[in-house]
Amino acid sequence: MPRSLLSSYPQTPDRFDEMLAEDGGIRPAWQPFFAHLDAATPEQMRHRLDYVRRRILENGVTYNVYADPEGADRPWELDPLPLILGAAEWQQLAGAVKQRARLLNAVLRDLYGEQTLLKDGTLPPALVYGHNNFLWPCQGVKPAGDTYLHLYAADLARSPDGQWWVIADRTQAPSGAGYALENRTIVGRVFPEQFRDLNVQHLASFFRELQDALAHWAPHADEAPLIVLLTPGPYNETYFEHAYLARYLGFPLVEGQDLTVRGESVYLKTLNGLRRVHAILRRLDDDYCDPLELRADSALGIPGLLQAVRAGTVLIANALGSGLLESAALPGFLPGACAKLLGEPLAMPSVATWWCGERAALDYTIANLDHLVIKGSYPSQHFDPLFGNELSGSDREEMIARLRARPQAYVAQELVNYSQAPAWGPQHKRRLLPRGVGLRVYVTATPNGHVVMPGGLTRVSAASNARIISMQRGGSSKDTWVSTDAVVSTFSLLKHSVGKADLVRGGDRLSSRVVENLYWFGRYSERCDKTARLLRVALSRLVDAGDDALPALTSALDLCLALKLLPVAEPKPAGASEAKVPTSQAERESLMLAAICGEEWGSGLAGDIRRLLWVAAQVRERFSLDNWHALNRLQHRLQTYSRLGNDESRPELGEALAFLDQVLLASSSLAGFAMDNMTRDDGWRLLIIGRRIERLIFLAKTVAHFLRLQSTRAPGGLEWLLELTDSIITYRSRYMTQPELLPTLDLIVFDDANPHSVSFQLQILLRYLDQLARLLGGPREDALPSVLERLQAFDLANFEGQSFGDCRACDPCLQLAGILDESAAAAAALSDRLAMRYFSHVGDVSRYTFTS
Repeated sequence: MPRSLLSSYPQTPDRFDEMLAEDGGIRPAWQPFFAHLDAATPEQMRHRLDYVRRRILENGVTYNVYADPEGADRPWELDPLPLILGAAEWQQLAGAVKQRARLLNAVLRDLYGEQTLLKDGTLPPALVYGHNNFLWPCQGVKPAGDTYLHLYAADLARSPDGQWWVIADRTQAPSGAGYALENRTIVGRVFPEQFRDLNVQHLASFFRELQDALAHWAPHADEAPLIVLLTPGPYNETYFEHAYLARYLGFPLVEGQDLTVRGESVYLKTLNGLRRVHAILRRLDDDYCDPLELRADSALGIPGLLQAVRAGTVLIANALGSGLLESAALPGFLPGACAKLLGEPLAMPSVATWWCGERAALDYTIANLDHLVIKGSYPSQHFDPLFGNELSGSDREEMIARLRARPQAYVAQELVNYSQAPAWGPQHKRRLLPRGVGLRVYVTATPNGHVVMPGGLTRVSAASNARIISMQRGGSSKDTWVSTDAVVSTFSLLKHSVGKADLVRGGDRLSSRVVENLYWFGRYSERCDKTARLLRVALSRLVDAGDDALPALTSALDLCLALKLLPVAEPKPAGASEAKVPTSQAERESLMLAAICGEEWGSGLAGDIRRLLWVAAQVRERFSLDNWHALNRLQHRLQTYSRLGNDESRPELGEALAFLDQVLLASSSLAGFAMDNMTRDDGWRLLIIGRRIERLIFLAKTVAHFLRLQSTRAPGGLEWLLELTDSIITYRSRYMTQPELLPTLDLIVFDDANPHSVSFQLQILLRYLDQLARLLGGPREDALPSVLERLQAFDLANFEGQSFGDCRACDPCLQLAGILDESAAAAAALSDRLAMRYFSHVGDVSRYTFTS
């Protein structure tokens, strides 16, 4: 019989314990769950921990940490043990948070309207007018339904006596709701029976209420409203959540450059032109939203957005200027504001707060500094909390001097220890660790009142005695289970019925930026595939570099050099000798390994993979979960292989070959997902066109160089060319002979049934380009048809009886190579025309993702 988990779990007297009552017994809401947990074997818990880690990595759940070398795309931290709250306690807590949402909405309405709270002294004018997020241009702007806060979040904590306190209000662009949803998806599968038996409330109905509320208040007349989610972009710390919520809610994920204001209305730039936007759920800070009237140096916003808001043509959620309430000083004045605006007492108090801008509060703060926490009054100060009992000597005197010099810039708050909850210690086989927890609760405003998410995001401290809970400081998270005595709703986010006005066609909501990134995703995925294939052809022959394999190795390396895939010096000026591939085995090995993942070779395979991953991150919401799993695996394999290259000893050739095999496997997966998992909309067509253009350029250039190089005439050249073009099996099934020049060229250049031939790429490109011209308008393509005609007119009989080994760059070879050069050039020119035709808009600066 294993020892009870309680035997090593400490109970701290100065903290409230979420699981243990004062007498050391298990609280009623926790009893069924703890009984199961206590009976679980170490092996069962290891499997559960592995599942959580695996799902986070495979789903690409990340939280970027600023100023951290490993901060970009850092995996989200999730403890498998949930925080459990009973039905009665939750009902009281939810009611108090609803009242606070109503109050803060009323405060915003007053401050941007009649300002009675300032006139009667309920709020100090200096606290409001001194706040950077009080936006003067928003004065007098009234949103639809007088609703300023469409989504509000309250950060809660318990005092040692079990009372909930509000420690912060999130009113500008509350984050974390998407992470709470992902936590539920994962933890609900870790403990499915316990989730069911505890009657845990589901979250889908909350997000449906948010959807419906935004659609209700959006000014859309009789047309279906277009609601978008505005993100600062992939470098924001919570970008994963932006993409996750956009996909879950069915909103296009847009950046500021995707939107434009024309005639006091907001439009989305799409391939079909401009499409009216009716509502914007923003994750962009207030002052960045409009560089014309707010922050002039913002490159993230939409010029003229505020004028569209004034005209009532677009709904912004939350309303611009709502960041004003995110002041650490405001909570101290909310009891008076609640009595004034709502005529009722504040149900859930904030932690005791003193704004030092008032003389009495300043004197109290200095006299009781040892028992207080000092914070900045405004978020723009970026002032880390200072704990008074940790200040001594000169530090204490310096802090007091700063308080006296600029009292309005500081707030003092009562020091309250967070409650603690059990977390599973990953380094222990069977042990619970106490960790401080805080709860972020979400509220959405609807036409019928406020709705609270039944749960929320539980944030967990990095250590048991931590005084600050912050994901930026290494904290983690928990799922939050709220049980109910009623029947659990099985509501789905899917609509009960869809009318004609609700119909959505895939391409209608795609921004030009999204489509451009899909196009380049197609190009880079194909480029990685072809580069990896050619490097594998050369490296496999380098591994087998005996006398028989040496001619094939030389020709393969010469082709790599001609295609600029090797990090060697550029060819010298005219008249000088061309750069040559080294002849020694050691030098060739170093050259090949550098071409795969050399830091000094930015154009190598690793560089292309990173570009592929970067482009994919821009359109994350467009990919299925399986598609994203393949991308994540590719990223992790690149990271693993790169670490080998950073060690003192370089990677072995076998490890390099294994990495190339993994890249090709991932590439095949991506190609399969593109053909089988994606809707055939305009974005998909441009993705496939991108793949075909890249394949055409590679095939045409490869075969043209192959026909010109003398080293390719050596034995084994035609065989590795067929291997490179993924046509060796087809050749062997058709011809029971060694590779010969005529059938090889027919298969990889002229056979329009071979998906790896030049002719196939030309014909499939023309088909998709005709579809685009028919659906989106624009001129028909004329350059590629002429190239295809020239290719089809070429007489293969010129190669009859020719032995490639005896052919020394003969006239037919040079003639065909010239046509192939024209094919590659036409494909490159087509790429430029597509960018100008579909990815830029009149009057806007074109923003290209990458150049080829």
